[in-house]
Amino acid sequence: MEPTGFIGTQLDIYVIIGYFVAVVGFGVYFARYTRSTKDFFFGGQRFAWWLIAFSCIATMVGSYSFQKYSEQGFNFGLSSTQTYLNDWYWMGILLLIWLPIIYYQRLGSIPEYFERRFGSTARLAATAIILLYLVAYIGINVFTVGRVLQSLLGWSLFSGAIITTVLVTIYVFLGGQTSVIMTDLAQGIILLIAGLGLFLVGVLHFGGFADFWALLPQGHRFAFSEFSAPDRFSFIGVFVQDGLCNTGAFMLMNQGIVLRFMSLKSVHDARKMAVCWILVLAPLAAIATSGPGWIGRALTASGELEMDASNAFVYTAWFLCAPGVFGFVLAALTAALMSTADTLINAVSAVFVNDIWKRYVRPDASDSHHLKVARVTSLAAAALGLALVPVYYYQYESIYYAHAVVTGSIPAPMVIAILLGILWKRYTPTAAVATLVGGLVVIGISFFPPLDDWLIGPFSFGMGRGSYGFMRALYGLTACGVIGIAVSFFTKPKPLEEIAGLVTGTQLDAMRAYKGAEINRTPGKKARVRILADAAISDPETVFVPLEALERMAAREGDILYVADSRWWFGGLRSVHVRAGGVADGETLRIHPDALADAHLDDGQMAVIEKII
Repeated sequence: MEPTGFIGTQLDIYVIIGYFVAVVGFGVYFARYTRSTKDFFFGGQRFAWWLIAFSCIATMVGSYSFQKYSEQGFNFGLSSTQTYLNDWYWMGILLLIWLPIIYYQRLGSIPEYFERRFGSTARLAATAIILLYLVAYIGINVFTVGRVLQSLLGWSLFSGAIITTVLVTIYVFLGGQTSVIMTDLAQGIILLIAGLGLFLVGVLHFGGFADFWALLPQGHRFAFSEFSAPDRFSFIGVFVQDGLCNTGAFMLMNQGIVLRFMSLKSVHDARKMAVCWILVLAPLAAIATSGPGWIGRALTASGELEMDASNAFVYTAWFLCAPGVFGFVLAALTAALMSTADTLINAVSAVFVNDIWKRYVRPDASDSHHLKVARVTSLAAAALGLALVPVYYYQYESIYYAHAVVTGSIPAPMVIAILLGILWKRYTPTAAVATLVGGLVVIGISFFPPLDDWLIGPFSFGMGRGSYGFMRALYGLTACGVIGIAVSFFTKPKPLEEIAGLVTGTQLDAMRAYKGAEINRTPGKKARVRILADAAISDPETVFVPLEALERMAAREGDILYVADSRWWFGGLRSVHVRAGGVADGETLRIHPDALADAHLDDGQMAVIEKII
């Protein structure tokens, strides 16, 4: 049988509406933790690794993910997981090189790195590219949710896109990164429960994994698709478009993800978060998003349900779920939209304020002024994303292909520029500008026939024009790499002392710059202390620590410390970074009242304190 007309019941509608209200209310509630641009963009740099890991997986699983990967799972089977399982080889660069650079340099944005490493011209070019990338990405997410709500509720595509974008923008406008992190934490859990639960219920429906497995065609049981076939889902196409270009962009230049790294309490926690995210949660997300497509294919093979690939997720959920539960599963689709769109909107705001407004318009304005601009910019970013919906609607026949075209083209110049910038000291400022500007030009002209045949054709491994949206990534990365390396050999690099802390091999310099003094690498342990407000302390960033706690942490005067609520489940929401000013008299940690207020801690309560560096 096949569902006709309206899908779902009145109860499902109530569940979806209730979910919308709950998420917006959740985000608005946590807006009270936002008092400055540091809170709005970085969440106060206070959060624990496990909280950000779930938040990141919600961002990684975009609104297109359930639709996109269930469709590919229906058509191609297990190989639909390739996208989520090809991130691991980036971990060395991410954990050992890039994370220390962006964290210890206290970068407000990715373009800021380009100025420190290459100069102001490179920063301007990087700003243009990253804003183009982020706004285009917002448009894809908004376009997707419009499509989903159109099929589910009968709304017009544009009505669904407008309504959900407005709801997301409300809590981003009020709370910034803190609201984004906390709502995405909840939504990350919801989408994993919904996707994995649907897959497990489907397996049980068939009587177990063996019976389910037997219903899949033989070609659906392989982990990888064929090397160069079909042209829109080949192994090489998925690898270069997603594994190289899109994942490189996600790890290195996606301002939304960088803001998540910067919101963590330390580089050590950032590394733990990345390992959990990439090696544990990403594989679970692969099953959650693709699994319903596998179940849908088995249901058609058993003759229980008729569907096409584009409806695999929705029809499978409708068939297997009771009323109300179906609404919860559909809420996971909404969660996927909101948890990616909110991050991207906040990221656009961060880049605009830090790289345009602060630099060229009002560099001397107060932080409260910049916070207002950040909030207004978030509204503009959402509006620009909405404006792109008609472009995607009339230009591309599928969400999957539209996503491939955007992520396989725009990021390529910045991915190469960042890689060369952090790995190669000889990479020059002139070469970086040539990579960014020249790379964008050579990629741009590849969109016009017959130039696309001449430029992308040699990189397509014999596949047809249908592969160009994917193989443009290989062409773009290669062209940008050639430009960057060639120009570097004919131009002058910066002296090493000017790029210390910005390239591999100079991480200790970055740590010293972050601390402002020699680093303390002696290992220590966490200590429990009772905190006491002391207005006599002149510097809000300085605390005085009981001797026993200092010895347990192996800390000394001048070290950066992290004071947090002793209840772990707050995940760092109530915390603050301070500097050890010396030994306190008695057994209480003495802290300035302003620092106590910033940490959202209470005078006299127990706290956990640890040495950061």
